[in-house]
Amino acid sequence: MLLQGLKVVDFSAYIAGPGAAGIMADWGADVIKVERPGGDNMRHIFADLANDLGSNPTFDLDNRGKRGAVLDITLPEGREALARLAAQADVFLTNVRPASLRKYGLDDQSLRAANPRLVYAVITGYGLEGPEAHLPGFDVTAFWARAGVSYMTAPKGSEPFLRSSGIGDHTTSLATVSAILAALYERERTGEGRLVQTSLLASGIYLIGSDLAVQLKLGRLASIRSRDNPINAIANYFQSQDGRWFVHNPRGSGGGWEKFCEAAGRPDLVTDERFATGKARRQNARELSAELDAAFGALPMDEIARRLDAADLVWAPMQTPSDVAADPQAAAAGAFVEIEDGQGGTYRSPAAPARFPGADVDRRPRAPRLGEHTRQVLAEAGYGEAEIDAMFESGAAA
Repeated sequence: MLLQGLKVVDFSAYIAGPGAAGIMADWGADVIKVERPGGDNMRHIFADLANDLGSNPTFDLDNRGKRGAVLDITLPEGREALARLAAQADVFLTNVRPASLRKYGLDDQSLRAANPRLVYAVITGYGLEGPEAHLPGFDVTAFWARAGVSYMTAPKGSEPFLRSSGIGDHTTSLATVSAILAALYERERTGEGRLVQTSLLASGIYLIGSDLAVQLKLGRLASIRSRDNPINAIANYFQSQDGRWFVHNPRGSGGGWEKFCEAAGRPDLVTDERFATGKARRQNARELSAELDAAFGALPMDEIARRLDAADLVWAPMQTPSDVAADPQAAAAGAFVEIEDGQGGTYRSPAAPARFPGADVDRRPRAPRLGEHTRQVLAEAGYGEAEIDAMFESGAAA
């Protein structure tokens, strides 16, 4: 496994931090998940799905393959134990608010003073500097709303709609893994680690970067159009006779206009004076959209798929999560991994989004139970049995 031998202390909760550490665990790193008493809140959000091991699929996604320990950093012994783990680690990853980390002596400067090779990665809502850096931030607030992602994913004038959790978080997980690996590469040259930081805000801004680059350079940006009033009528979603949706994305300057009309069963549209040129198609986009809607609405999806594939056009069905779970191409692309359920069986879960041919892992251990490996982790850190017992007695460990 590619990161075998890399030791990561994951002192984070919810999704973005655990997700980043989870990817590194999938790639072979030894990840110790340190939780406060009571555990990561994600353990409890889907309590109705929990099995008798106290886990759930959402939590397992980001925490599979880790070892779990519980330390109470409000107690001196708990803080000392976490600092000792960091002193022996390659990476310390956290999304605890920086003010709390400084209060307990677990900030970047303190931990790196004891371990100069440490890569200290911190995830925040809004960054480490600026007048509002101290604010708490979640996926929906810092990533979707403040970064402009919500605005850029809904037609102008429509009301905001609620989103499932984790999209912004997992985008930030990927950014965080990239930053950590870059810092580890630098450490190979310099012998020293460094502070790296990512934020939900910056990740969201980068995600819509193609649009925001236009805004920054030109000071303006075209609004998102509704489906019935597109800028380019063939770059759109369409519904088949049997109620299934697909999207077409034209390639190149010509965009496959003639082939697309042929696939729709409307080759006559090519010579229709309303649509004869690119400029005319833009000016009459509503009318063209209506014509194409009617054409595809008269065809079953299987026939549409056959025609689009025969014309080598760029398109895809709009799938539900249930469809994705059954998609053989998703499986062939390595999008799923088997997770041990702790009872001798396995279940599928999304895989980390990269493959390493010849070194892929298709089965991962379950997520740890709360504090499952606390004694083992403390013993590896150099604590004796009596010391560990004393920490359990005081509540500094659990």
